[in-house]
Amino acid sequence: MRGALRVFFVLFCTVFVLGVALGYPVGSRPAVWLAANWENWWALFFLVFVPPVLLMTTLGQDSTVPRLRVFSAAPFKTGPRGVRAHLRDVPGILRAAALVLGILALARPQNVLRGEESEERGIDIVLVLDLSGSMRALMDGPGIAKNRAPGEPVTRLTRLETAKEVILEFISRRKSDRIGVVVFGRSAYILSPPTLDKTLLFQLVSKIDLDVINGNGTAIGDAVGTATARLRRSAARSKAVILLTDGDSNSGSIEPDYAAHLAQEQGVRVFTVQIGNGDDVDVQNGTDIFGQPNFVRAHFPVNPELLKRMAAETGGESFVATDKAALEKSMHSILDRLEKTRFSAQSSTLEDLFPLLLIPFAALVALEAMLRVFVLRRYP
Repeated sequence: MRGALRVFFVLFCTVFVLGVALGYPVGSRPAVWLAANWENWWALFFLVFVPPVLLMTTLGQDSTVPRLRVFSAAPFKTGPRGVRAHLRDVPGILRAAALVLGILALARPQNVLRGEESEERGIDIVLVLDLSGSMRALMDGPGIAKNRAPGEPVTRLTRLETAKEVILEFISRRKSDRIGVVVFGRSAYILSPPTLDKTLLFQLVSKIDLDVINGNGTAIGDAVGTATARLRRSAARSKAVILLTDGDSNSGSIEPDYAAHLAQEQGVRVFTVQIGNGDDVDVQNGTDIFGQPNFVRAHFPVNPELLKRMAAETGGESFVATDKAALEKSMHSILDRLEKTRFSAQSSTLEDLFPLLLIPFAALVALEAMLRVFVLRRYP
């Protein structure tokens, strides 16, 4: 009977101490805790270890108390007892309550602070990049790779490397435009839907390589159709597809003219940028015995009439870029021809609430330590 009363006393005191300890963090911000977001919610599973710790540091301590065998313990029952005998379970209770607070703090509760809504001017754009084998050709005119190591020989850039640099610069300058990326070769693939996350776009575009998809074909119709589908539900006034290609359509299940018709129905303007003019170009073909690149001349057919027709049907425009400067000029000329629309953006920040839990946690740990050192000292 006495053991059951002690268990009830330990549980009641633990709940009471925990309630008092939570009075400060909850009482100071009562409204935010109901809608708090627990960043490390998995840490709450550690609460299952609190009851065993409580029992081990209270009732379980009896097994570690030194014992003296005597003939009769009756005189001890009637003898006086000090206050320390009644406080023997308090350190364990404090430790269990502190453990609960520590686990709650580890779960990292957060309050979402929503700022005022702001309006940003922008355009919904999907960049469509050709990854067919012809993009291995060297870009006309000199070019220097931006990531070239000091002392490394100057090499000319391929059409793909040039296009990537121009696209990365384009993305960095368009702060308020939602930009997506579609890549295509024999088939078309969505690299990213339209987004304002420029850091993500920068990382994705930087990793583009010719070997990531099948480049044995140029599916212009599939690519434009895929980009149009991503803009179908856009509420922006200005929606644009910017197609960068250096070849003629020879693959895919959608005809380029039909893809342009679909874009026109969705109010999407298609701007085409033809990379190269169809003349013979240099393509690297391995290296010689000294490690120097070997180049061969190759011809990749283009279809400027098709690109002009697609742009004209959708209200866009067609450009031809034979070097990096012309490609940059084409990209910026496209933006000059697009209206702006307003996007509503709501800024939000997260406020960590766990420091409010650490204050009573530290107080309980300190109180337990002081009780053990100054009040409940034990000698072997």
